[in-house]
Amino acid sequence: MLIRAVNVGGAKLPMADLKAMAADLGATDPATYIASGNLVADVPGDPDAFDRALEKAIEERFGYFREAISRTRDELVAALAAHPFEVQEPKYSYISFMLTAPTEQAIASAADVPTGNDRWQVIGRELHLRYAAGAGRAELKEAQLARALGRIPTTARNLNTVRRLIELAGS
Repeated sequence: MLIRAVNVGGAKLPMADLKAMAADLGATDPATYIASGNLVADVPGDPDAFDRALEKAIEERFGYFREAISRTRDELVAALAAHPFEVQEPKYSYISFMLTAPTEQAIASAADVPTGNDRWQVIGRELHLRYAAGAGRAELKEAQLARALGRIPTTARNLNTVRRLIELAGS
């Protein structure tokens, strides 16, 4: 599961605490990868219900709300395989995992968002991105794209991170 926007802008979430909270909620074998809200675990029952419980636990303990967005190992593999852009530099290519899929109308509306040399494409619940010069120098008007797509909660990971999460999830 992926937690949006932690350990940036004052939203501190120690990964040891994230693992402990997940375990307290019934997750088994929780593991984290880098300090940016990447959690791999087997969760009991409905993953969506687990995500909402983890969001609540984070908010109660740390005083801020952040969305949790789960994907299974197979969903991560499928998202990586579906990445529609030539990968020139894996750290410049991202998959943004969306809580829900945007409507076709929203996707059509977003086609007018200026991108420069950057590219994006929605496939299901994933927004695939390729930044020509890296995310730090994006030409894509990301706030405008988010508005056009309906402001769906989203959290992005570069392809290197997605590959590592797949490895951590094992088979």
